[in-house]
Amino acid sequence: MYQQGMNNNLLGLDQMELVQLAESLGEDSFRGRQLYIQLYRRKQYDLGHMTDLSKSFRLRLLQDYSVTLPTVHQAVTSRDETVKLLLRLDDGAFVEAVHIPEETRDTLCISSQVGCAVGCTFCMTARMGFARNLRVGEIVGQVLRAIEMGLVGANGFNIVFMGMGEPLYNYRNVMKAFRLLTDSEGMDLSHRRITVSTSGVIPVLKQMAEEPKLPNLAISLNATTAEVRNRIMPINKRWDLKELLDVCRDFPLEPRRRITIEYVLLKDETDSDEDARRLARLLRGIPSKVNLIPYNPNPGLPHERPEEYQIRRFQEILGELNVSAFVRKTRGLDVAAACGQLAHLETS
Repeated sequence: MYQQGMNNNLLGLDQMELVQLAESLGEDSFRGRQLYIQLYRRKQYDLGHMTDLSKSFRLRLLQDYSVTLPTVHQAVTSRDETVKLLLRLDDGAFVEAVHIPEETRDTLCISSQVGCAVGCTFCMTARMGFARNLRVGEIVGQVLRAIEMGLVGANGFNIVFMGMGEPLYNYRNVMKAFRLLTDSEGMDLSHRRITVSTSGVIPVLKQMAEEPKLPNLAISLNATTAEVRNRIMPINKRWDLKELLDVCRDFPLEPRRRITIEYVLLKDETDSDEDARRLARLLRGIPSKVNLIPYNPNPGLPHERPEEYQIRRFQEILGELNVSAFVRKTRGLDVAAACGQLAHLETS
């Protein structure tokens, strides 16, 4: 049932909630469906200009409601044309989103939380600590803002929940946003073009497996032993490596879909030949592909990037052991938009 939220922002409400809102204002239910189409299909955010709606309905909406997208506080373009957006939310909090242009299909990396509570030692977002979960409208709003800016088209791009935050700690809002993004009557994006990345919140992963429609799944693994993973990813002390891999083996996948295993290569910590061989053994029985991410340096973090020959060596060993492995190209490094670099740290 529809409930008023902060500033009565309509963005983030689904079709049923907008129907209920219309009915609560004395309008026919079809007015709510019209409002839904205006917001998500036509991407009209000015209530006064939604001329499909009756004048009386528009006036009622204008009295008490708004449609508010995150505000672009700063947009910085990298030498490789990656664009990092610093977005200001209604309460003054900030998150970052990244547009990565590609020859075939662009990617938009979005956030799910303000900060993060997981505490990975190789990620700048962890230094922010955790402030709050993003609301549904703030998640969808990152996508709509990028579309409005012309960074991506209305369709035909990838979305990855790999920005700030652990998506599965904000599961309800992330999955509602996913349904809004993929609803054929609204934004109509392909669920096959949306990926949710998690550090391994096992109870929620099991809940996710029961969903009728799923995004792609990426697992941020990053180590091949419990000892190392405990040190660089404290979440492993709660839900360990073996249990996480067992859940991955049982996770339901559509035909020809695989789980992406994200693996950050840290010099002399996770990049050894034995790590590569051990990773191949750990992934047996899991339909997967490995995304190797050479560490992107951050000031104050206790890690280094491996040499290029060792990165190639790690990939070659996996290939020899019949594991599909790709090295993620570093994008946006000069504007701190690369993997593990997203953060808004107060300087005052």
